[in-house]
Order: sequence, then C-alpha cells, then structure tokens
Amino acid sequence: MGKIRVKTVGLEDQENEEKKKAKARAEAKKAAAAKQKEAEGGPTAEAPVMSEASKAQKMKKKESSKGQSRSTKYVTVAALVDRNKKYKLAEALEILPKLKIAEFDETVELHINTLEKGIAGNVTLPHGTGKQMRVVVANQTEDAKGVEALIKEIESGQINFDVLIATPDSMPKLAKVARVLGPRGLMPNPKNGTVTPKPKEAMKKFEGGQINFKTESKFPILHLTVGKLSFGDKKLADNIKALISAVKLRSIKNVTLKSTMSPGIKLDTASL
Repeated sequence: MGKIRVKTVGLEDQENEEKKKAKARAEAKKAAAAKQKEAEGGPTAEAPVMSEASKAQKMKKKESSKGQSRSTKYVTVAALVDRNKKYKLAEALEILPKLKIAEFDETVELHINTLEKGIAGNVTLPHGTGKQMRVVVANQTEDAKGVEALIKEIESGQINFDVLIATPDSMPKLAKVARVLGPRGLMPNPKNGTVTPKPKEAMKKFEGGQINFKTESKFPILHLTVGKLSFGDKKLADNIKALISAVKLRSIKNVTLKSTMSPGIKLDTASL
C-alpha cells in the first residue's frame, strides 16, 4: 500500500504567498544594489561600461567594414568626382568614361529628382538606349489564346518583355495581372501609348528607341537609361537633352548622371 499524502487546507495558499514575498524581496535587493553601483560610477549588469580603448576599437571595426563594401578601383575613380560640385553636361560626359570599372559596356543612367510626384510621359531617344527592347503585344481580337497564355505566364512570374502593348479589348483580361505589372511600370496605359488600336505601329516606336517614364509611386524620382558608354559624348548628350526636354526642366529639382558601376556626377541643370 502506497503512502498517502495529506494536504492541509489553507497551508498551500500560505506557502505561495511566502514565495511571492521572498521573490519580491530578492528583486528589491538586486535593484538597490544596481542603483548604488550606478551612483558610484561603477558598471551595472544592465549597462556595462565600455572603456575608451574599447570604443575606439569598435569604431575602427565599423569604419573597416564600410571600407570593405567598396573596391579599391571604385575608391580610386570616385576621387575624380567632386561630390560638392555640379558639373556642366559637357564636363560630366568627359569625366564619365574615366569612371568605368567594369569590363562590359556599362549602361548610362540618369536619375532625376522632380519637384512633385505623378510626372509621366514618353520620349523617343535620337540614338536609342543601346538595349534591344523586348516588346509584346496583347491583341484579344486577333489572338485570344495568346492573351490567355501571356496572362498565365505573368501570373507564374514569367515576365519576358520590357514593354507590353495592348489593344483596348484586351485590357479587361489584363486587369487580372494589374497588381503584378503595375508596380513594375509595365501595365499598358493609354497615356504612354501602350494601349492602342494600332499595336504594330506602337511596337515599331518602342523598338526604335521610345521609352516611357514615370516617377516612383512613393517618391518624386525618375530612374532612366540614356544609352551606353560606347555611344560617346555626342550621342549621349543628344539623348539626355531629349529626355530632359520631355520631362521638362521646370519640373526638375536635380539630376545625377552615372554608369552602371560608377559613382554619380551631379549635373548643373542650367547646362541642360
């Protein structure tokens, strides 16, 4: 026969109460000790004091880690650009090839801060972008099965085009993938010429160098491709001026020119 445990009513509650009081006294004692050490200038368990030598070493490690994020070649070419200066377009285009650090033909980019959001349009660059534009047409009347197949590809994450042109009767179908295409700037829109009853004509324009531009949804910024380094100063200048004219100088706050891997060069908008 096993042992029988006898439980006295009232004693369990009393024991629990004593445990709570003991725990409270221990915590109060710990807090008082920490407070006294802090008053004396000594370290506490919650906030250990770091020596000046340790602080300096920690700072050095941070600076070292920052330096490792940039290659020696990048740091060398970055020294050729005065970050506090705004360069005339001709000066900037003369410096740009000297900043090349990649072995491939780098793309030349223009980053524009506008005065407000919602700026959009299109422009045909005189010398194109240097990139073969992948243009796809969605035409519900002539190729309904093709439109359905395209939608399935987009839904699965396959976006194999740079520009999507649609006939008006295709738009209700494409509404299914608007959430995918919209944030990427690929949703057809009558304002930029990608919704049209004459898709073949629009296709020729985009393949010939027409580009669309639109500020980011949350910020007044445009990121645009204006050619390749191999274009040379004259062709790049022509493309940049055509683009600035389309965006309109009065809408522009500042402009930065760079190639794929180079540091940015601030431009003097008066020279544009």
